[in-house]
Amino acid sequence: MSASPHVIDVTTATFETDVLQRSLQTPVLVDFWATWCGPCKTLTPVLEKLAADYGGAFILAKVDVDREQEIAAAFQIRSVPSVFLLVGGQPVDAFQGALPEGQLRQFLQQHGIEPLAGDDDAAAVEALDAAPPDPHAEVARLRQAIEDAPDQADLRLDLALALLKTGAIAEAEGLLDALPANLATDDRALRARARLGFAALLDGAPPVQELERTLAADPGDLRARHLLAVHHLVDGDTATGLEQLLEMLRRDRGFEDGLPRRALIEAFRVIEDEDLVGQYRRKMASLLF
Repeated sequence: MSASPHVIDVTTATFETDVLQRSLQTPVLVDFWATWCGPCKTLTPVLEKLAADYGGAFILAKVDVDREQEIAAAFQIRSVPSVFLLVGGQPVDAFQGALPEGQLRQFLQQHGIEPLAGDDDAAAVEALDAAPPDPHAEVARLRQAIEDAPDQADLRLDLALALLKTGAIAEAEGLLDALPANLATDDRALRARARLGFAALLDGAPPVQELERTLAADPGDLRARHLLAVHHLVDGDTATGLEQLLEMLRRDRGFEDGLPRRALIEAFRVIEDEDLVGQYRRKMASLLF
């Protein structure tokens, strides 16, 4: 049993009270796991950390599928880890596999679950969210997860995405090419393919600092501005990348047969933040029309 008041181990006998009834007041995240499951060993500690960080905004209920087969059967669990979100006594969403912390926070946010913290704690959580994870550390974590669970194909997709952020384009492309058909058409895989196209543009391109110096000397150098935008997009600094592309559109929408507009549309395809995309679509439209 976890020492955290926001993490509980659930049995068939306690499920009604600890999960169904509790979810009428507070969202409950049910983590179906097993002692032999490699990805579970990656996911569960992250879920426990988030339960503590969120300070009671949700309850993490852990179910050992080998011990609690009746609950697992009721939820038709066929693979672990499987995670269900219950609100108001009903499952409202679910996912399978070991998602990284950033995606878990996005999953919670999509359902209106935000950290419950004092001002100082909230600021600390916000700062943690604002700082992107070290992509090299994420690659190392995912390599270990794949070693623990070599048949977990979605981990290979996660690794490909992480590799793209480190510049390991060839390895990322190889992993994407080897994905099974059901994952090859996953939104994340399609975004990764589009990101590969951006990354290819950086082959032989000057580094960020050099491009920034070029633009400081000549703000009208749209080729340099385009490459700088691509650097930011590939590195995950999407808002800065979009702002650079929008500035290209402001300065010369016809540059290289409409490159600013085309580049913005391509960027919209690789960015997962729908609010940010919507914001820049409106800015683009205001400039074009």
